[in-house]
Amino acid sequence: MYRKQQKSIIKHLDFLILDIIMLIISYTMATIIRDGWHSLRANAAFLSMLGVLILLQVMVALQGNNYNDILRRGYLVELKYVLIQNAIVLAAAFTFMFVTKSQPKYSRLVFGYLLIINTVLTYSAHLMWKRVVRRRMVNSKERTHLLVISEYAGLEACIGRLRSEWYKEYKITGAVVYDRPMKGRTINNIPVVADMDELFQYLKKEVVDEVFLNIDGNNQERLTITEDLLEMGITVHININMDLGQGQLPNPIVHNMSGCAVLTTSIKTATFYQMVMKRMMDIAGGIVGLILTAILFVIFAPIIYIQSPGPIFFAQERVGRNGRRFKMYKFRSMYPDAEKRKKELMDQNKMNGLMFKMDNDPRIIPIGRLMRKTSIDEFPQFWNVLKGDMSLVGTRPPTVDEYEQYENHHRVRLAIKPGLTGMWQISGRSDITDFEEVVALDNQYINDWNLRLDIKILFRTVKVVLQHKGSV
Repeated sequence: MYRKQQKSIIKHLDFLILDIIMLIISYTMATIIRDGWHSLRANAAFLSMLGVLILLQVMVALQGNNYNDILRRGYLVELKYVLIQNAIVLAAAFTFMFVTKSQPKYSRLVFGYLLIINTVLTYSAHLMWKRVVRRRMVNSKERTHLLVISEYAGLEACIGRLRSEWYKEYKITGAVVYDRPMKGRTINNIPVVADMDELFQYLKKEVVDEVFLNIDGNNQERLTITEDLLEMGITVHININMDLGQGQLPNPIVHNMSGCAVLTTSIKTATFYQMVMKRMMDIAGGIVGLILTAILFVIFAPIIYIQSPGPIFFAQERVGRNGRRFKMYKFRSMYPDAEKRKKELMDQNKMNGLMFKMDNDPRIIPIGRLMRKTSIDEFPQFWNVLKGDMSLVGTRPPTVDEYEQYENHHRVRLAIKPGLTGMWQISGRSDITDFEEVVALDNQYINDWNLRLDIKILFRTVKVVLQHKGSV
C-alpha cells in the first residue's frame, strides 16, 4: 500500500508546533529585555498580543509554503525561509495593530527584539530538529526499501539521481539489470541482487516495498512486469516517459521522485492523515490491550505453569509487511515441544494450502483450549501493536516456513502491516479451510481499506469473540 504525498503543513506539523514554541519564548524574552520581569505580571496586553502572534503564525503556515521540502533545504535556504516567515508574521501583527488602533499599547522595540531573537531561535531549532528527523528516518526499520530495475545503459545515472538528495524516505537496497545478467556486481555502490529470471524469487525472500522501473523495452513487457509486481502487493514507480497505458493500472499518481517524474501505481493508496489516524488507533488500543494483558497474566500465568512447566509467553518469528521479520508474542497455550510435534501431525491438517489447523490438537494444554476459544492467548500481541510490528486490524502474519512456500500472488497479503484481527477472523476462521480463500479475503481488505472499515472489523471481532464463533 502506497502513502500519498501530503501538503507540507500536514506532513510537518511538528515544525509548526516547534515554531509556535519558539515564538512564545522569543516574545517573552523580548518583553523581559524591554520592560523587565515585572511586565509579565497580569499583563493583558502581553497575553492578547501573544495570542495574536500565535494565530498569525498558524495562518502564515497554512497559507504559505514555508515547510515545503524543509528536510532537504540547505543552511542558507533555511535561513531565508525563516527570515521571510518572521517578517510576514510581524508585518501582519503591525497591520492588526493599525486596524485595531492598538499601537500605543505596544513597543516597537519589543518587536525589533522579537525579530532578532525569533530568527535565531527558530533557525537553530529547525537545524537541530531536522538532524533528529533525518537520523530517525535513516535508522527506522519502517523506512521504504526500494529496488531499482533498469537497463544497463541508464542504471548508474538512475541510481545517482535517486541517491542525490540529502533526505529520502527510502533507501535503495539493490538493483536488477533488465537487459543483461550482472548478479553479484556493484553499480554506483548498489549491489545487483538478481537477474531478471530470478527477480520474483528474490522478491519473495527479501524485504522490498517499492520498485523503481526504468526500462525502455517493449510496452507489453513493461506492463506485464508492472502487473506482476502489483499482484505481489509491491508499489511501482515508472519512468513518466513510458507509455504503459495508465488506464490499465490501479490508482495511478503522477509526481516527482528525487527529480524524476514518475507514474506511481499501487493496489491501494492512503493519505498521510489516514496512516497517522490508524497508528494513533493502534497506540491507544495497544495501551489498553497491555493493561488487560497484565490482568490476564495474573490470572492465567500460574495455571499455565502448573499444567505445563515452562515459559508463560510463546514467541515465534513471523513475517510482516513486505517480508520484514519480527517476534510475535502469545500466552503459551501448547506444550513446549509443540513446534517439533507439528511435523508429525501434518497429515491431519484440515487447511488446504499454506496454513496448519486441526481439530482436537493434542499439543494444546487443558487451559489452552479455553484461552484459544476466547482468544485470550492473543493478548500479548498488543505489545507487537504498540511497537509497530503489527496493527489492530490487518492480515494475519505467516510463519517463516509458510512464507517460504508462498506463490507470487500470496505475497499481496504482506502489502500492509499484519493485524490482530482482520477479514478472515470475522468471517469464521475455523470454517475456512482453503488458504486461497484467506488470500482473497485479505486482498479484499487491502483494496477496500479505510478507517471506517477498521472500526467495523474491530466491533465485529468483539462480537465474534464473545459469541465464540470461528474460534480455534
